Amino acid sequence: MQMSATRRGILALTLGIAIFSVQDVILKLLSGDYPLHQAMLIRSLTALPFHLAIVWWFDGRLSTITTPGWWKMLARGLLNFVAYTAYYLGLAYLPLADTIALFFTSPLFITLTAVLFLGERVRFLTSVAVAAGFAGVLLIVKPGAGGIDLAALLPILGALGYALSMIAARSLGRTESAAAMAFWGNVCFLLCALALSALYGSGAFAGASHPSLAFLTRGWVTPTLADLMLMASCGLIAAIGLTLLTYAYRVAPSATVAPFEYSFMFWGVLWGWLFWDNMPDGLAWVGIAVIIAAGLVVIRAPQTEKAAPEGAASPP
Repeated sequence: MQMSATRRGILALTLGIAIFSVQDVILKLLSGDYPLHQAMLIRSLTALPFHLAIVWWFDGRLSTITTPGWWKMLARGLLNFVAYTAYYLGLAYLPLADTIALFFTSPLFITLTAVLFLGERVRFLTSVAVAAGFAGVLLIVKPGAGGIDLAALLPILGALGYALSMIAARSLGRTESAAAMAFWGNVCFLLCALALSALYGSGAFAGASHPSLAFLTRGWVTPTLADLMLMASCGLIAAIGLTLLTYAYRVAPSATVAPFEYSFMFWGVLWGWLFWDNMPDGLAWVGIAVIIAAGLVVIRAPQTEKAAPEGAASPP
């Protein structure tokens, strides 16, 4: 019996999420020995031909990457670069499950930024869910007399950068393809990784004791063949994962498949337990549950009305 488009979309998304989760494991394993910019550069170089193939597959031609809006797509890539960098710097220090849970505040930030920048109105229940989601963050970071470790704020910064990039995609999506935006995003990653390597690659700023800072400022290290292959595999993982997620949102309603992105939490807990023997404590479990519940409310909320003028940017 033929599988429905919705079921194919759900299957593609959950498989894509599972594949993406392997990248988190790889980079957390490498974070103690190599700098993030080195792994990012190798990943981006490896991913480049795959992204070109994705553009050809989904758009039917490569000319979609040379439209007049290419520089806007490159600028949007900078937001994704900030999100990616902040997330993985936090991952170098925090347990995997906590890092993923904090990053999943992104639907809450998307709602807030849509209100601020796109003039969207949200329903009362959505507003309550956003407030509850940020309360869940406090249960995970546990601010006390000693304050909050700044590393705990990095995945939240990553979520904000991701939210802003999604808001930018709503505007760009009216004229640019998703595959072209992903291609220019990867180009931006490559350029930024080169810039960070030029700054930190010599090791002149190495020696930081905090794992997150060390992951940023460590100089280039000649990798073993196994580690080089792991870094390169991140490019293939990103390309395959992006293809599956793009396919999922093309064949099935986004409101139906989007909640399955939270399957990332399952992999975060599983990999954290298997590789680092880490499990969230009681309060963290509550915080994770609150963030997921709040995110689901926001994702499944009915489409909001626009308060912006007629000519303002709107979702594609």
